[in-house]
Amino acid sequence: MSALWQARFFTTVNRLQDLPKYKVPEVAFAGRSNAGKSTAINLLCNQKKLAFASKTPGRTQHINFFSIGGSHPGQHRKDETRTDEIRAFMVDLPGYGYAEVSGSAKDHWQLLLGRYVQAREQLSALVLIMDARRPFTELDVEMLEWFAPAGKPIHCLLSKADKLNRSEQADALRLAKTILSSYVDESGHPLPFSVQLFSALKRTGLEEADLTVRRLLGLAADNDDDGDTSPTA
Repeated sequence: MSALWQARFFTTVNRLQDLPKYKVPEVAFAGRSNAGKSTAINLLCNQKKLAFASKTPGRTQHINFFSIGGSHPGQHRKDETRTDEIRAFMVDLPGYGYAEVSGSAKDHWQLLLGRYVQAREQLSALVLIMDARRPFTELDVEMLEWFAPAGKPIHCLLSKADKLNRSEQADALRLAKTILSSYVDESGHPLPFSVQLFSALKRTGLEEADLTVRRLLGLAADNDDDGDTSPTA
């Protein structure tokens, strides 16, 4: 059983000053509003409704935190003595890419998300979810370039890979690796970016994604590190 299955809703944040004060690793999930971000989070956590996809695309403009470990969700914010029992956070960032969002909402989203991604000390890595059929849109690249200067890992999930045949999957993966390898640090060394194919429908790449996220959260040394990500009966 994966440690990610312990994930529980912790809090939702709409202002930077309300970010959790816990000093534990955070891995944030980002992507276009139709890239399958909520579905991927739910599959990784073996839960159907942990992350919600808004019925109105682009409407959700908050940062949602899911705790790994700790006590019952209702106790987290009330009992500060339980702080050290929370081991990590998975963070669901607002989806992006819909014109229906008002200008003021977009401005707020950019301020909140940009500052979180660029300045959050606890943020260990970013999981960027992109539709395998149309990856690296302008906003995907903007997210990459917001986060790249931090020098922290980015793991890309090319979602909905089941919509492509094997040749198209190989081409998409090859292109993604080429693009990601173009990002280098000041010394010319490649940044710690990685990519994989992923399909929630076919469960393609689930074990790889699970292990990668746990490693980024510092949870891969758990006894559950046996690669078993099958749901319980």
